[in-house]
Amino acid sequence: MSDVEIFPQLQIPETLAAGPGPGNTDPRVLACFSNAGLADHMQTDVLRGMIECKQMLRLLWGTRNTYTFGVGGTGFSGLDCLFSAILPGDEVVAFTNGTFSGIDGLTIRMKASGREDLKANPMDPKPANVTMITVPHGQSVNAELIDSVLAEKKPKWAFMAHWETGSGRINDLRGFSDACERNGVMGLVDAVSSLGIEDFAIDDFPGVVGWASCPQKGVLCLPLTYAPVSFSDRYIDAIKASGCHTYVHHPILEARHWGIVDGKDVAAGSYHRTHSGYAVAAFHEALRITLQHGRTQKARDYAHHERALREAVVTLGCEVTSNMTSLVVLDLPPALAGREKELVQGCRARGFGIWPTLSEPVQIRIGILNQLSEQAITEIVVRFANAMNEMGAGADVARATEGLRRYYTQKMAAE
Repeated sequence: MSDVEIFPQLQIPETLAAGPGPGNTDPRVLACFSNAGLADHMQTDVLRGMIECKQMLRLLWGTRNTYTFGVGGTGFSGLDCLFSAILPGDEVVAFTNGTFSGIDGLTIRMKASGREDLKANPMDPKPANVTMITVPHGQSVNAELIDSVLAEKKPKWAFMAHWETGSGRINDLRGFSDACERNGVMGLVDAVSSLGIEDFAIDDFPGVVGWASCPQKGVLCLPLTYAPVSFSDRYIDAIKASGCHTYVHHPILEARHWGIVDGKDVAAGSYHRTHSGYAVAAFHEALRITLQHGRTQKARDYAHHERALREAVVTLGCEVTSNMTSLVVLDLPPALAGREKELVQGCRARGFGIWPTLSEPVQIRIGILNQLSEQAITEIVVRFANAMNEMGAGADVARATEGLRRYYTQKMAAE
């Protein structure tokens, strides 16, 4: 074995995550993860942590849904669990307006496809029972469109992303829920980018029967921990009546691993899949921090700091096209048009993690997840402005930072 090359220990430097997500994890979450003792998945404190995570998730989601828990993995794991209710041949309408709702749409088409549909196009099936409604990049899905399509198609299921980070657009959740109710449709929502950022309670949207989010955006836990999901009794009844083609992401079987059986929380100590005590500890602390901040106050803070960032990048000569409060999507000044990816690569080389959009037209995405302070927003603006100027933008950094100073000073005076 002496001739086997052993790679050096992997060292990953700290970076400023200023994209659509994941954001920089709170040090308190990292501490809980690293300080957790070595324990098996049936240890008393691991079980207690899982019970408390369920309770905190219900508070964060704003729901009485018993079937509210975390799916092990990333946001895609939670979404796969959500979409597992869709069976081949089911009539579905999916509204998409960006990269990630587009991926959700592909998942839906795969799950709703019959064998012949998959044989015809295995990687991108086009089953006739799925209607894809594509809204142009940079626009939101609105209530009028939703209602007109659902009234015509009368599908079993309808899907929409609440916040689409691919284009930075908020879609009409109230319009979606109301249209689903009016037309007898079961709504499914991707809330990956809105949970823990926007102030909403899912029980206020009865037309939506299934929700999925992720651990690493608004909740700000570590990726690959738990993706929050919540299912109404109507969704669970549909699964009981028809089943689904999965075991690992079966909504009812997944719930059993969190002590949810026959619509009730069972006594602590029931057997479950091998959950990591480290992941449970991190997820538990992330939920605690979010609830301590308060759903309403956190939403206000995001809106306040996003406005500061928005005004600053406009001062630098950019045009903002998004309306999310955790993310600014922008076009660069005309002098840098077409060089978006070059700018992003230069920033990343310096430990500043902004993102391009992943579909056309290429734009810049700058996020503020867990960056809710004047100091953090100022650092983001200065680093972005300096990167543009290195490419010849000639942006007025001093004017932008002075605008930030005035913005925050006026806010403090008002308080």
